[in-house]
Amino acid sequence: MIDAYEDPGTPDVRGGWRYLWWLVRRQPGRSVAGALLGSSWMVLLAATPYLMAKAIDEGLEPGDRAALAGWSLALFAVGSFNAWLSIMRHRTMTRVRMDANFRTVKVVVGQAVRLGAALSRRTGAGEVVTIGVGDVQTIAQALTVVGPGVGACVAYLTVAALLVSVSLVLAAVVLLGIPAIVLLVGPFLSRLQGAETEYRDRQGVLTARIADLAGGLRVLNGLGGKGLVADAFHRDSRHLRVQGYRVGAVTSWVQALGVGLPTLFLAVVTWLAARLAAQGDITVGELVAVYGYVAVLVGPVAFWVECGYQLSRGVVAARRVVDFLRLEPLEDTGTRDAPAEPSVLCDPASGVRVLPGRLTALVCASPAAAAAVVDRLGRYEPSTATWGGVPLSDIRLPQVREHILVADHEADLFAGNLSEVIAPRRGATSPHAAAAALHAAVADDIVQGLPDGLDSPIDAQARNLSGGQRQRIRLVRALLADPDILLAVEPTSALDAHTEALVADRLKTARSGRTTVVTTTSPLVLDHADTVHYLVDGKLTATGTHQQLLTEEPGYRALVARDAEVMK
Repeated sequence: MIDAYEDPGTPDVRGGWRYLWWLVRRQPGRSVAGALLGSSWMVLLAATPYLMAKAIDEGLEPGDRAALAGWSLALFAVGSFNAWLSIMRHRTMTRVRMDANFRTVKVVVGQAVRLGAALSRRTGAGEVVTIGVGDVQTIAQALTVVGPGVGACVAYLTVAALLVSVSLVLAAVVLLGIPAIVLLVGPFLSRLQGAETEYRDRQGVLTARIADLAGGLRVLNGLGGKGLVADAFHRDSRHLRVQGYRVGAVTSWVQALGVGLPTLFLAVVTWLAARLAAQGDITVGELVAVYGYVAVLVGPVAFWVECGYQLSRGVVAARRVVDFLRLEPLEDTGTRDAPAEPSVLCDPASGVRVLPGRLTALVCASPAAAAAVVDRLGRYEPSTATWGGVPLSDIRLPQVREHILVADHEADLFAGNLSEVIAPRRGATSPHAAAAALHAAVADDIVQGLPDGLDSPIDAQARNLSGGQRQRIRLVRALLADPDILLAVEPTSALDAHTEALVADRLKTARSGRTTVVTTTSPLVLDHADTVHYLVDGKLTATGTHQQLLTEEPGYRALVARDAEVMK
């Protein structure tokens, strides 16, 4: 089974079927062992009626006790050995499924890490969650076909060969009847795959809605929008339930036919064999053997149907994984080095120019428009932005990331001790630097309020902290990174007026001489900015200090005054 630190390999992303085949090829020895054990197990199941027929014809009917005892002993030995084979088959197939499960988890996690900041821009959180919770297990279950699926084919051919020695008519009925049963179930499997695909799509949408709802519940409560979102969730949930009923309806037919048709077939073959025995064409022992052979075939047919069902669902899940693995991170075509000296950062699309060493504020009625400017300046979106006159796209991406940091107010916070959460990189952060960053972000009280200070455990996304505390912790982490250029999106939007004023004052002091950009409409922050850019519909309309724009720009004055009224 794959080791936690082993390279999972390069997955085949040309399609769902190819991905499943790649999982098989990554564990060839175990897959072959599963197929051999499954085949041997099912073939020896067919040996039971053969041995019973011999015991009846050569021991019981002529009264030969020695022959009867010999065949009975052989029957016991084969049964015991087959029980051991069944155990080993199950163990091997469990390992095959677990390997597929863990290997898929590793390639998905590796892809998420490779995408980095592009992940949230390429797909929704709900899609990734659904892959990890449901698709991975479905894919692993589909690999059952490697063992019992192959064994069912071998057992079918073996029984057909054994029936040839009994009756050509019965052998022909079995050879033609079993494929006919599988063909009858085939259309239902196609319908199941279509219904399962739609169900899986709706499930991903609903999971994303759950994630958004959980993350913004407090905001929704404050805005009074919880009821609207709850109604939308109930509506989507009802649609998903209806689609689930459709999947269940098709599944019930598949499973019913998988059990019912082989049983009906068993009755037909047994009736034909009984007529042949009555006519004297086959012996009583052969009649018992025929019944046993066909009864054994009920298992392989059920396995075929089950494998078809699992493969239909597995292919749907594999396609979702492949779609995720096909996503590409931001392309790095840069070949030039970053400017050696502090330089102007410019976004021609909006007209914003960020002078080095200054605290610059972007003010816009649309937070999304201001954030879009930051994304372009941070090279998270394709743009014509320049740094020191050089197009950002021409500079090597690792150097851009080293010098320019975009601090989003909703950036992820991972679980761990607080000291680990605020550390910008692996390794210990100096106590002096941590204390300075905590002071600048007015987060000292957070540390003092926790039972173990910096060693206190923090939940994923810091859910055991308030919204304002989470925002200050994100700011601490950004300040500890100490980038040459810090682009902060709404860094104080969840803070009360008193705390916000302190953060604005201390942030300017802490970043003195370094380039800092903040998006905000708060007059408490704007009053500390060296330069304020006022944007309308994402385009630069005016530039100046906060006081200048209050006097000269009515639109700016109205926007900032509205924010001031909200704070009151």
